[in-house]
Amino acid sequence: MRWIAATAAALALLAQGAQANETFRFTAIPDEDQSRLIERFSKVADYLEEQLDVEVEYVPVKSYGAAVTAFRNDQVQLAWFGGLSGVQARRLVPDSRALAQGQEDAEFKSYFIAHQSTGLESADELPGDIRDLSFTFGSKTSTSGRLMPEHFLRQHFDEAPEDVFSRVGFSGDHSRTIALVESGTYELGAVNYAVWEAAVEDDRVDTDKVEVIWSTPSYPDYQWTLRGDADERFGDGFGDRVRDALLAMDDPELLQSFPRSAFIPADNAMYAPIEQVAESLGLLR
Repeated sequence: MRWIAATAAALALLAQGAQANETFRFTAIPDEDQSRLIERFSKVADYLEEQLDVEVEYVPVKSYGAAVTAFRNDQVQLAWFGGLSGVQARRLVPDSRALAQGQEDAEFKSYFIAHQSTGLESADELPGDIRDLSFTFGSKTSTSGRLMPEHFLRQHFDEAPEDVFSRVGFSGDHSRTIALVESGTYELGAVNYAVWEAAVEDDRVDTDKVEVIWSTPSYPDYQWTLRGDADERFGDGFGDRVRDALLAMDDPELLQSFPRSAFIPADNAMYAPIEQVAESLGLLR
């Protein structure tokens, strides 16, 4: 019996050691250019490593779909998702949960931006004379760059975007949307308001060439989502420790990486409106 007890204790120690030695990996949807994302999230990895006492690695991905696939395939255990990509990921991995959102994410919004050649100006209502202009969304699965802008366009015109605009495109990310409208390649675009405001603050956009003409109503958006098997992989209570580390993040430099003023608790139910809109547009598998 002593031998059995000793063997069980040894196996438990080995399991704990395996958990301690395993690398915890996270990713983020690529809503800006890759170099900025690597700079931003490498610092977040250092913070999480210190808080969680495990090795943490940021894994860059090239598309929204790749972020969801990496999460589904257990290549990453945590992800900074948009509203739609988070819903997609949680549907694919049982028991996965939203842990935290930015304080701004409970009431997020998109900006519609226009090239100065359109003559359009900022308005409280979506201008009807955007019809027949060219328009670019961001990524096809971006909440703020496609899903919700398309939802509000359909509400306003009772038509699909392809029937409203002369040409519809998908830039791939918010930074490219701004660049394409600024250059006049597209006359209009839909962009994440936080990316726009950060670009303006950093002088990365010429506001003489492109400006905001409308802001959408608010909706829930970005959130941190954790795989449902994280506790099994990294030890009991690990998911709660990850949540607590995210909620405790108060370094202004780290928060500016998102950019967010703070993180607050989130749960899956908060994103039910996003799931409903996505289902109505046929964007959920």
